Amino acid sequence: MRKALSITATLAIATLLAACGGSSGLNRDRPDEFAVARQAPLVIPPDYSLTPPTPGAPRPQDTAASTQALRALFGGPAPRSAAESAALNQAGIEQADAGVRSAVGDPQTTVVDKGSVTRDIIAAPEGDGQNARANPGGTPAPAAEPAPAATTPPATTTP
Repeated sequence: MRKALSITATLAIATLLAACGGSSGLNRDRPDEFAVARQAPLVIPPDYSLTPPTPGAPRPQDTAASTQALRALFGGPAPRSAAESAALNQAGIEQADAGVRSAVGDPQTTVVDKGSVTRDIIAAPEGDGQNARANPGGTPAPAAEPAPAATTPPATTTP
Protein backbone atom coordinates (compact mmCIF):
# COMPACT_ATOMS: atom_id res chain seq x y z
CA MET A 1 0.00 0.00 0.00
CA ARG A 2 2.86 2.29 0.83
CA LYS A 3 4.48 1.60 -2.52
CA ALA A 4 1.29 2.50 -4.45
CA LEU A 5 0.93 5.76 -2.51
CA SER A 6 4.50 6.83 -3.28
CA ILE A 7 4.10 5.98 -7.01
CA THR A 8 0.86 8.00 -7.18
CA ALA A 9 2.46 10.97 -5.41
CA THR A 10 5.48 10.83 -7.74
CA LEU A 11 3.24 10.76 -10.82
CA ALA A 12 1.16 13.69 -9.50
CA ILE A 13 4.28 15.79 -8.85
CA ALA A 14 5.68 14.92 -12.29
CA THR A 15 2.39 15.95 -13.94
CA LEU A 16 2.32 19.26 -12.10
CA LEU A 17 5.92 20.03 -12.99
CA ALA A 18 5.33 19.10 -16.65
CA ALA A 19 2.51 21.68 -16.85
CA CYS A 20 4.96 24.41 -15.84
CA GLY A 21 7.44 23.48 -18.56
CA GLY A 22 5.97 25.77 -21.21
CA SER A 23 6.70 23.50 -24.14
CA SER A 24 3.09 23.53 -25.32
CA GLY A 25 1.87 25.38 -28.46
CA LEU A 26 0.30 28.16 -26.38
CA ASN A 27 3.55 29.99 -25.72
CA ARG A 28 4.74 30.59 -29.25
CA ASP A 29 6.54 33.73 -30.35
CA ARG A 30 4.14 36.49 -31.41
CA PRO A 31 4.88 39.90 -32.86
CA ASP A 32 4.60 42.82 -30.51
CA GLU A 33 1.47 44.75 -31.52
CA PHE A 34 2.93 48.01 -30.21
CA ALA A 35 6.10 47.65 -32.29
CA VAL A 36 4.20 47.15 -35.58
CA ALA A 37 3.03 50.76 -36.07
CA ARG A 38 4.98 53.78 -34.97
CA GLN A 39 3.18 56.02 -32.50
CA ALA A 40 2.60 59.59 -33.59
CA PRO A 41 4.09 62.15 -31.22
CA LEU A 42 1.75 64.10 -29.00
CA VAL A 43 1.13 67.65 -30.13
CA ILE A 44 -0.66 70.53 -28.52
CA PRO A 45 -3.84 71.30 -30.48
CA PRO A 46 -4.29 74.82 -31.88
CA ASP A 47 -6.42 77.36 -30.09
CA TYR A 48 -9.94 77.12 -31.52
CA SER A 49 -11.13 80.31 -29.81
CA LEU A 50 -14.07 78.60 -28.17
CA THR A 51 -16.55 80.91 -26.55
CA PRO A 52 -18.12 80.02 -23.24
CA PRO A 53 -21.84 79.15 -23.32
CA THR A 54 -24.40 81.83 -22.61
CA PRO A 55 -26.24 81.36 -19.33
CA GLY A 56 -29.81 80.21 -19.89
CA ALA A 57 -29.29 79.34 -23.57
CA PRO A 58 -30.44 75.88 -24.71
CA ARG A 59 -27.69 73.33 -25.15
CA PRO A 60 -27.00 72.56 -28.81
CA GLN A 61 -26.98 68.80 -28.24
CA ASP A 62 -30.37 68.85 -26.45
CA THR A 63 -32.60 68.45 -29.50
CA ALA A 64 -35.54 66.12 -29.92
CA ALA A 65 -34.87 62.65 -31.29
CA SER A 66 -37.19 63.26 -34.25
CA THR A 67 -35.32 66.44 -35.15
CA GLN A 68 -32.01 64.61 -34.97
CA ALA A 69 -33.40 61.81 -37.17
CA LEU A 70 -34.69 64.26 -39.79
CA ARG A 71 -31.38 66.11 -39.83
CA ALA A 72 -29.47 62.82 -40.19
CA LEU A 73 -31.71 61.67 -43.06
CA PHE A 74 -32.14 64.87 -45.04
CA GLY A 75 -29.40 67.15 -43.75
CA GLY A 76 -29.92 70.65 -42.54
CA PRO A 77 -31.27 73.54 -44.58
CA ALA A 78 -29.04 73.90 -47.62
CA PRO A 79 -28.44 77.27 -49.24
CA ARG A 80 -30.01 77.71 -52.65
CA SER A 81 -27.81 78.04 -55.68
CA ALA A 82 -27.93 81.18 -57.81
CA ALA A 83 -29.78 79.35 -60.61
CA GLU A 84 -32.39 77.98 -58.20
CA SER A 85 -32.91 81.38 -56.60
CA ALA A 86 -33.28 83.02 -60.03
CA ALA A 87 -35.82 80.40 -61.13
CA LEU A 88 -37.84 80.81 -57.93
CA ASN A 89 -37.78 84.60 -58.19
CA GLN A 90 -38.90 84.44 -61.82
CA ALA A 91 -41.73 82.06 -60.85
CA GLY A 92 -42.88 84.52 -58.19
CA ILE A 93 -41.84 83.01 -54.88
CA GLU A 94 -42.94 86.13 -53.01
CA GLN A 95 -46.54 85.81 -54.22
CA ALA A 96 -46.84 82.05 -53.54
CA ASP A 97 -49.64 80.99 -51.20
CA ALA A 98 -48.22 79.10 -48.23
CA GLY A 99 -51.39 77.02 -47.74
CA VAL A 100 -51.92 76.04 -51.36
CA ARG A 101 -51.88 72.31 -50.65
CA SER A 102 -54.82 72.55 -48.29
CA ALA A 103 -56.83 74.57 -50.83
CA VAL A 104 -56.30 72.24 -53.80
CA GLY A 105 -59.05 69.78 -52.89
CA ASP A 106 -61.56 72.51 -52.07
CA PRO A 107 -64.78 72.33 -54.18
CA GLN A 108 -64.53 76.09 -54.76
CA THR A 109 -61.16 75.69 -56.51
CA THR A 110 -61.25 76.62 -60.18
CA VAL A 111 -59.74 73.97 -62.41
CA VAL A 112 -58.85 74.11 -66.09
CA ASP A 113 -60.49 71.61 -68.43
CA LYS A 114 -57.65 69.86 -70.23
CA GLY A 115 -59.94 68.45 -72.91
CA SER A 116 -60.30 65.03 -74.39
CA VAL A 117 -56.57 64.44 -74.92
CA THR A 118 -55.93 64.12 -71.19
CA ARG A 119 -58.94 61.81 -70.79
CA ASP A 120 -57.65 59.67 -73.67
CA ILE A 121 -54.22 59.41 -72.10
CA ILE A 122 -55.66 58.45 -68.73
CA ALA A 123 -58.11 55.94 -70.27
CA ALA A 124 -55.46 54.34 -72.48
CA PRO A 125 -54.93 50.63 -71.90
CA GLU A 126 -51.81 49.47 -70.17
CA GLY A 127 -49.00 48.24 -72.35
CA ASP A 128 -45.59 49.00 -73.66
CA GLY A 129 -46.87 51.47 -76.27
CA GLN A 130 -46.10 49.31 -79.31
CA ASN A 131 -49.78 49.20 -80.31
CA ALA A 132 -50.57 52.82 -79.45
CA ARG A 133 -52.32 54.88 -82.11
CA ALA A 134 -53.91 58.30 -82.26
CA ASN A 135 -57.66 58.58 -82.50
CA PRO A 136 -58.60 62.09 -83.65
CA GLY A 137 -62.31 61.54 -82.93
CA GLY A 138 -61.85 62.21 -79.22
CA THR A 139 -62.90 58.73 -78.12
CA PRO A 140 -60.42 56.34 -76.58
CA ALA A 141 -58.79 53.93 -78.99
CA PRO A 142 -59.90 50.33 -78.60
CA ALA A 143 -57.56 48.12 -76.68
CA ALA A 144 -55.21 46.11 -78.81
CA GLU A 145 -55.98 42.43 -78.96
CA PRO A 146 -53.36 40.24 -77.37
CA ALA A 147 -51.10 38.38 -79.76
CA PRO A 148 -51.97 34.69 -80.16
CA ALA A 149 -49.81 32.34 -78.19
CA ALA A 150 -47.16 30.62 -80.22
CA THR A 151 -47.86 26.95 -80.64
CA THR A 152 -45.17 24.39 -81.15
CA PRO A 153 -45.77 21.14 -83.01
CA PRO A 154 -45.57 17.97 -80.93
CA ALA A 155 -42.16 16.47 -80.75
CA THR A 156 -41.69 13.34 -82.77
CA THR A 157 -39.15 10.70 -82.07
CA THR A 158 -37.54 8.56 -84.69
CA PRO A 159 -37.21 4.84 -83.96
